[in-house]
Amino acid sequence: MPDLVIKNARIFIDNAIQPAEIAIDNGKITKVGKIIDAKDVNEVINAKNALVLPGAIDVHVHFRDPGMTKKEDWYTGSCAAAAGGVTTVIDHPNTIPPTIDPDSFKKKQKEAKKSIIDYGINSGVTHNLKHLKPLWELGATAFGEIFMAESTGALNVNDRTLEEALGIIGTLGAVACIHAEDEETRKRFVHILKGASQPESYSKSRPPLSEKIAVQKAIKMAGNTNLHFCHISAGESLETIKNEKTNNKNITCEVAPHHLFLSTKDYKRLGTLGKMNPPLRDYQSQQSLWEGLNNSTIDIIASDHAPHLEHEKMTDIWSAPAGVPGVETMMPLMLFAVKRNLITLKRLLEVTCTNPARLFGLPKGAIAQGYDADLVLTGEPAVIRKEKMHSKAGWTPYAGMQGIFPKMTISRGEIVAEDGEIIGKRGRGRVIPGRGFINRKEPED
Repeated sequence: MPDLVIKNARIFIDNAIQPAEIAIDNGKITKVGKIIDAKDVNEVINAKNALVLPGAIDVHVHFRDPGMTKKEDWYTGSCAAAAGGVTTVIDHPNTIPPTIDPDSFKKKQKEAKKSIIDYGINSGVTHNLKHLKPLWELGATAFGEIFMAESTGALNVNDRTLEEALGIIGTLGAVACIHAEDEETRKRFVHILKGASQPESYSKSRPPLSEKIAVQKAIKMAGNTNLHFCHISAGESLETIKNEKTNNKNITCEVAPHHLFLSTKDYKRLGTLGKMNPPLRDYQSQQSLWEGLNNSTIDIIASDHAPHLEHEKMTDIWSAPAGVPGVETMMPLMLFAVKRNLITLKRLLEVTCTNPARLFGLPKGAIAQGYDADLVLTGEPAVIRKEKMHSKAGWTPYAGMQGIFPKMTISRGEIVAEDGEIIGKRGRGRVIPGRGFINRKEPED
């Protein structure tokens, strides 16, 4: 008999929302049906007709741990994720030390054991080409984000190193996650605009042209290597990706909520709090992203959760650190977007569950027999408030907007958050090794 049965639920199946019950045993979904016998079950959850969705997979977070734990750590970041309906994250490499060799990878693995949800860890790419194969075999989920221009962590690479790295990554059969901004273009525009003090100047200093050139370069260098473009922000680069995808099935891309829900108009409200890389774009670019999301050019929504403390951002636009918190608000914003008819529920589940699981090899992303029991019972619309957030950042760029937060978040059959309260135990999350993982057991004494 199952450990847990969720009764009186509604799930999205066969392109429709239908009543269902879900049986869970040992952290896995064992049955989905209209009626499931609940005799001799350890626990029964009455969903009370709530819509139950697969837990979201956020393939792009920066939990700042190790090295910058005043901003975030694996425990607080995972709590924020769970409170927002995210049950799996993939952390990116620009920590201190950066995750670029076996020692730093193992150090991050050790710190990640604080997480209350499951996770993967990406390896960085710098001049560490000799370490890429060992990192892949240690369990790196993917490589990147690979920075083509200067950004947080100073991990940007030149064209020659990028091309060599893509060759190695392709040989391994791994995914290269690209931060597509061209460094030479960035330098040229920064030189022109450096004296300007308005926050909007930052967006002009890293223009859509920079992203488009970087996308074109990476595609040209990649050959048959699997390329995943992180946080695409501009219509011009998205059009390049769309055209290339007609003939190249090895290219995917993601969009971040801050480029869907914020634009350069929000600098007036946010000021330097609105600084991120790539920067806020104009309304036209924003609409291009929504179009790309709905026509399947964009494969994934990922938060690019990059927290900084509010006071750190309160300086001039050039000195303020780039990045905004977002893992807790990603799904609430997107579920409210479904309510506003900006995206269908089917498409939302594809870009937050199905596609991330498929592209990064995760046993998650569906309410079906054999999958991890990562589930979210959805709640009612509510105003997003910074005092409700769980990140150490302590603020959100979406304050005052509407979102639909979970009533309950379940990770592998265990309740980890309920009505905004964290229930999951520190350290209960599990690492999900990448496809290249070789389990070398330590020799016994």
